[in-house]
Amino acid sequence: MPRYDRKEHLKEIHSKRRALTTEKVEQAIKKLMKSNNAINFNSVAIEAGVSKATLYNNKDIREQISTLRSTTPLAYNKKQAKSDLNDNNKDAVIDSLRRRIKKLEEENKELRNNLKVAYSDYYKNV
Repeated sequence: MPRYDRKEHLKEIHSKRRALTTEKVEQAIKKLMKSNNAINFNSVAIEAGVSKATLYNNKDIREQISTLRSTTPLAYNKKQAKSDLNDNNKDAVIDSLRRRIKKLEEENKELRNNLKVAYSDYYKNV
């Protein structure tokens, strides 16, 4: 009966886990590239289902993500859209809001006048 070597067994398990993790990360990177999403440590970790520490600790994966992060364009999201507003866009938004406020104030004034007329008619009839 062969002897059970715990150290060898643990090494074998560890190498299988490392291979599985590497495969999951590779698949996640391919999927992110195909869907044209940003490739960074956070997005790869979420997509692959591994921790960011795993990605940082594995030298090959870390270098690959670092190079892909610098070469791929950033995914455009709402936060970036807000920060991309330049002065012209901000001025246009401000002007639009001012016109809206003015319109609402005029409508409010008209409704108040209609309310005064309605109250005066009510008090005349009472």
